[in-house]
Amino acid sequence: MAVVQISCTPLGEGHGGLSHFVAGCLRLVQESGLKYQLTPMGTILEGDIEDIFALVRRMHESPFLAGAQRVSTLIKIDDRRDREHTMAGKVAAVARQLAQDGAAP
Repeated sequence: MAVVQISCTPLGEGHGGLSHFVAGCLRLVQESGLKYQLTPMGTILEGDIEDIFALVRRMHESPFLAGAQRVSTLIKIDDRRDREHTMAGKVAAVARQLAQDGAAP
């Protein structure tokens, strides 16, 4: 299973916020049925890498379909195949480490 961070940013859209472009991308994520987490700086996806790649392509195209002329898409892939790998598991591993160190998460 893969955990992927993606951020699709239209460039040169000087008319203010970009939230309508983000919302368009997020609608595609919701329709995909993949697990996800929206963050202030991007969206985290969890699932089969092939399903994620197909969604990433659609997300990259979404701002163009909404009128953008240039889009910069950043993708970070963490694909682990030797054991279960999830968003929650990654966060829990850090929380366990902090607990061992006596720090609160």
